[in-house]
Amino acid sequence: MGERPAPFCRVDGSGKGAGRPPGCCRFFAGECVMVSEGQSGMPEMANLLTEMGPPVMELFAPKAGERVLDLGCGSGFWSEEMVRRGCEVVGIDSSAQAVAAARARGVDARQMNAEAMTFESEFDGVFSNAALHWMRHPSRVVAGVTRALKSGGRFVGECGETNNVRRIVGAVSAALEKRGIEIENLHPWRFVSKEEAVGMLEAGGMVVKSVEVIERPTVLPGTIAQWLSVFANNYLSCLHPKEREAFSDEVMALCRPALLREDGKWFADFVRLRFYAVKP
Repeated sequence: MGERPAPFCRVDGSGKGAGRPPGCCRFFAGECVMVSEGQSGMPEMANLLTEMGPPVMELFAPKAGERVLDLGCGSGFWSEEMVRRGCEVVGIDSSAQAVAAARARGVDARQMNAEAMTFESEFDGVFSNAALHWMRHPSRVVAGVTRALKSGGRFVGECGETNNVRRIVGAVSAALEKRGIEIENLHPWRFVSKEEAVGMLEAGGMVVKSVEVIERPTVLPGTIAQWLSVFANNYLSCLHPKEREAFSDEVMALCRPALLREDGKWFADFVRLRFYAVKP
């Protein structure tokens, strides 16, 4: 897939922040998301990523004295938490702005392409929350994680599964096709199935201890249109600015039967893939 037209940063480094206006990004859980200063409720929307992290952190179970890599650290929220628990933490992210934000929290954060990590047998664990699905070549990431771990070290993470936000993406696809636009080259994510995840982890030299597919329908602090503007601006970027409001309204109309509750609150049909693997 070629360069994405929307101004998203990617943890794999291939986005290179192309077209990113200064000050427009906010970093949450390894992702650079677009939040305009005047958009009410948008920081709360982006915070959804951080709020989904506690079960992953519980599974990772960091212990004092461990050396840990936070893969796609973003602004360093979870890195800082692990430091508080007594871990020696290194966070990596492809975005200089994210790295600066993490360093401001006191995290040893480094700007690095997750597909080209240079660590060798130095970490007790690698943690990743809501970042892997932004990486175009996850098998390269897994290979780097395996190299980075000590023997017996663990790789614990959560990312989007194949069916993640399927209803939303289906509505977007229908609205784009109506306008003669194919969606395939616009996806900002790469979601994988349980079988694909197991295959990639094992091919990378890991022993898979658990992989769960978890349906996590989540109430949004706003509308589907607002969610799109924060997390999936790619789909809007191919439209003329004057077309975007009508497009978003159409997407919401298509989503309404399945994703609007009786109390008037929207929810996203998140399906997550949570895994635990160990380097022999």
